[in-house]
Amino acid sequence: MRLRTYIFCLSAFVLLFSSCKHPEEPTPFEIAIPYGFPTRLNIPDDNPMTVEGVALGKRLFEDGHLSGYIGTAADSLMSCADCHKRAHNFDIGTDDPRFPNGKPHGRTGIHTRHTAMPLCNLVFNLEGYLWNGAVSYQQEVGSQNIEDIVKAAILATDEIGSTEARTLAALRNDSRYPEMFKKAFGSEEITMDRIQKAIAQYVRSLVSDNSKFDRYLRGIEQLTPQELHGYILFTTEEGADCFHCHGSGGSPLFTTNLFYNNGLDISFTDPADRSAVTGDIMDRGAYRAPSLRNISASAPYMHDGRFQTLDEVLIFYNEGLQYSPYVSPLMHKINEGGRHLTPNEIADLKAFLETLTDEEFLYGTR
Repeated sequence: MRLRTYIFCLSAFVLLFSSCKHPEEPTPFEIAIPYGFPTRLNIPDDNPMTVEGVALGKRLFEDGHLSGYIGTAADSLMSCADCHKRAHNFDIGTDDPRFPNGKPHGRTGIHTRHTAMPLCNLVFNLEGYLWNGAVSYQQEVGSQNIEDIVKAAILATDEIGSTEARTLAALRNDSRYPEMFKKAFGSEEITMDRIQKAIAQYVRSLVSDNSKFDRYLRGIEQLTPQELHGYILFTTEEGADCFHCHGSGGSPLFTTNLFYNNGLDISFTDPADRSAVTGDIMDRGAYRAPSLRNISASAPYMHDGRFQTLDEVLIFYNEGLQYSPYVSPLMHKINEGGRHLTPNEIADLKAFLETLTDEEFLYGTR
């Protein structure tokens, strides 16, 4: 009798235990580090990458209700994706009638101080973010990161222009989100901190590594003679001398992620250039050298979007440099106004830059 009672109690305990539902742990999202890329990643300890977090972040990134409105009218909604379009390397592009000439403005119509930056390969950037590097990641207490940019963009009047309360209310009104937040973070609670973390995870997942040039480095595709000559021009001081700021072929990010005055202007009125961050007057007119990956899709160009086409950019570097006391010493031809390459050399350089286009990344086919 005692044995039967024991077996019954044990069976009941097992049945009860097995019927208890425990939330599933989110699935780790592994960044597959491409050939030749840096191995140190910008993934903070308090926001590990998960498959569910990235999926949630993508939906939030594209959701106009981040602006805190529940309606559908285009003039009341704004998402991250409105200014960071995938087909334009997550830049703004020049073909959106809402933003003529690629000049971004917030939901309220106030223009942003600087144009949008591409969101390509940011997980490999440890040198800070934005055109002036005002958000700096040091993996230490008090440092800022992509998560902080997300919140700032949601609240800024010249961007999404919401309030924390409005954004939370709008997202909590959407029946899709509680389960997605539960899968990503363990409970259905929707908070600003979780919104920031999810979108930051999605942004870190945006890795571009399959351009024609990447396939050339891997030995599975050949460059044309024109593209090869453009590559030589890119990587030599006697040629176009691009590599000091944008990295040679051995630097697959195609940027140093550092800041330079590249001879755009003679006088400087922007209160948010690099000198506003460092306090160093010699940083007047200096901005981040953006990655050249997918550069042919990343118009408009420069921190203020003044150039609409890649051809305009090449003409500027070839014959439009302007001297100032603050210009970077890496602008070796500043006293001559530019590189003065021949038309054929310019065409070859452009052909090489176009090999940096990763169509699978731009159109999300991977």
